[in-house]
Amino acid sequence: MPNIEYLTAAGLDKLKKELADALAQRPMISAAIAEAREKGDLSENAEYDAARDAQGLLEVKIARLKEKIANARVLDESQIGTDKVQMMNKVKVRNLATRQEMEFTIVGESEADFSKGRLAATTPIGKALLGHEKGEVVEARVPSGVLKFEILDISI
Repeated sequence: MPNIEYLTAAGLDKLKKELADALAQRPMISAAIAEAREKGDLSENAEYDAARDAQGLLEVKIARLKEKIANARVLDESQIGTDKVQMMNKVKVRNLATRQEMEFTIVGESEADFSKGRLAATTPIGKALLGHEKGEVVEARVPSGVLKFEILDISI
């Protein structure tokens, strides 16, 4: 079963650009392999081995990007409501243990960046928040234990 990735249109564009950049590197790596091959004995040719390793890593990256793009589902931001937490919502919560308030936007894994307040829906906190309403208290099971959050606001 494919691993569906929910993205914004900008997130999908970013993946497509990464793929184009990776595909553009193929000729350079092929040239490096050909150049190293010309240097003779391949059994003791570190340049050849390094170029082949780089080619292998690049092909893995290309395959992963192609799979993500093929399984991407672009979210229509005009269809996003604020009655319950869902992908692309901005959620303001209060940690009940520390009384600290935080705000996250719930996004797909490839768009997550905690330092920018973009929380992946696949994280324990993201999973705990999804589907709940303003005013509810949710529990997130994290490696350090259980965190309780009160949902203060849901917006777009």
